Amino acid sequence: MTRAPVRIGNCSGFYGDRIAAAREMVDGGPIDVLTGDYLAELTMLILYKARQKDPAGGYAKTFLTQVEHVLGSCLDRGIKIVSNAGGLNPAGLATDLAALAERLGLSPRIAYVHGDDLIGRLDDIQAAGHSLAHLDTGVALADAGVDPVSANAYLGGWGITEALRAEADIVVTGRVTDASVVVGPAAWWHGWERTDFDAVAGAMAAGHVIECGPQATGGNYSFFEEVTDRRYPGFPVAEVAADGSSVITKHADTGGLVSPGTVTAQLLYEIGEPAYPGPDAVAHFDSLRLTQDGEHRVRISGARGSAPTDRLKVALNYEGGYRNTMTLVLTGTKIEEKAAWASEQLTELLGGADRFEELDIQLLRFDHPDAPTNAQATAHLRVTVKDPDRRKVGRAFSNTTMELALGGYPGFHTTTPPSAESAFGVYWPTLVPAAQVQHLVTLPDGSTKPVPHSPLTAEIPAPAELVTPAPTGGPTRRLPLGEIAAARSGDKGGNANIGVWTRTDAEYEWLRAHLTVERVRELIPEAAELEIRRFDLPNLRALNFVVVGILDAGVASTTRPDPQAKGLGEYLRSRLVDIPATLLPEPERHS
Repeated sequence: MTRAPVRIGNCSGFYGDRIAAAREMVDGGPIDVLTGDYLAELTMLILYKARQKDPAGGYAKTFLTQVEHVLGSCLDRGIKIVSNAGGLNPAGLATDLAALAERLGLSPRIAYVHGDDLIGRLDDIQAAGHSLAHLDTGVALADAGVDPVSANAYLGGWGITEALRAEADIVVTGRVTDASVVVGPAAWWHGWERTDFDAVAGAMAAGHVIECGPQATGGNYSFFEEVTDRRYPGFPVAEVAADGSSVITKHADTGGLVSPGTVTAQLLYEIGEPAYPGPDAVAHFDSLRLTQDGEHRVRISGARGSAPTDRLKVALNYEGGYRNTMTLVLTGTKIEEKAAWASEQLTELLGGADRFEELDIQLLRFDHPDAPTNAQATAHLRVTVKDPDRRKVGRAFSNTTMELALGGYPGFHTTTPPSAESAFGVYWPTLVPAAQVQHLVTLPDGSTKPVPHSPLTAEIPAPAELVTPAPTGGPTRRLPLGEIAAARSGDKGGNANIGVWTRTDAEYEWLRAHLTVERVRELIPEAAELEIRRFDLPNLRALNFVVVGILDAGVASTTRPDPQAKGLGEYLRSRLVDIPATLLPEPERHS
């Protein structure tokens, strides 16, 4: 007998997200599983630093607060709690959850998934002949001369499934994929087998959509004029059916919007090629179809899955040194001349550019001629230094910038007082054989069970070759790309992705012909010399672009003002292109 869909509600998209979301999800309507994602790539470095201060830490402590809010209700209603909040210390989180429950007079059955932490085994893995090569540069870890402080393999959902089959009420994990906290409960609920790749792929898609909370329900959405309920968006719910199809929705009487557009946006977020790899399956996002299934209900169907590879992705982080930034304000006329003078003077006062491992100076223009306010006449000169020697980039640097105050360009001032240095980390993505990773689950009775990798593995199929249509003729209007196309962008280590999509087939045919890799280089000049990869997802009327290396060594290291590329898609949408008049609303075709 086919079981009803499992209702999985998200209450966190990152470590530091809305604390009240757990209570709102549990109290706002029916769910079977409460889950949340806490582990961005940068978060592992943050948790490492936390554990250096407190060896009992290393997990997302806000999760404890959320559990305190809802644990009684969850136990009363049979709602399972599944989260990757364990970070670098899932066993420690499980222990502290038990203590919290005892203080509340409750007795949940608690399990935790572990085995992802490889930091103590890197030498052995390399000695076995595995170079731990960087996924983008190909450089071997041993040749880079760095010393990782965290190294975590991305585990799948089957350890979570085993814990739930052992009647756990709460399952916490270390580094699992973001989608695993949905795949695991769905496989448990429906009794899937390890080789049910289509169903697993469907759950991966649902998990990818709800992992970032309200980004699936109208948050960070290009066509935000469609969001008529401007209250803070309700967090998303995925109703995952036995065949892996799902309905994305939210609780009644909550803000935001669930539409094919909001779901498309999140499906495109931080992906590469349409064959989306995971430890349990490869989900082929170009097979997905979206249909409206009622108000604030969007069905995801047609998911095709294939066997995973015999490798697991590993996120390594190492300490890159120290950095500091001072921002100088330039006002009025001759901005570029003032910036050049300030750069020359500051470089001289600092003892030369080669005094630092990196000296980065960027002129950021916000100024307008004949500005109506003082603020609108200003630009910023953003000066960042990096070096292994913290003394060089600390107050010795920031105090030196203040020497321009009376001896530099007219109107000198800064956005902040002189600041101290801060440590930064570098992200190193790599692959290891799955056989080198022991996926483990400690069950509520205290026993530990190994979770083997998939019995079937295969290489990821190459993307299908699609013919780009020829440009169409006829009259055009020069307008921002965003007049007809939406976008969502994000970071993946040193790379950024930009998913771009349209609302109609005609718009998509034009987009496919117009928005080539060469055109993207023109529209984003800072990417002109970088590798750009384009992938087509016709079922979603979407293109996905991966801009390799635009974020340098990742969010913790890059000097870009937008270190996670959150605004890169909106920047692309702002650029002027020649849009066929036939694609525009009638009043705009001739104006």
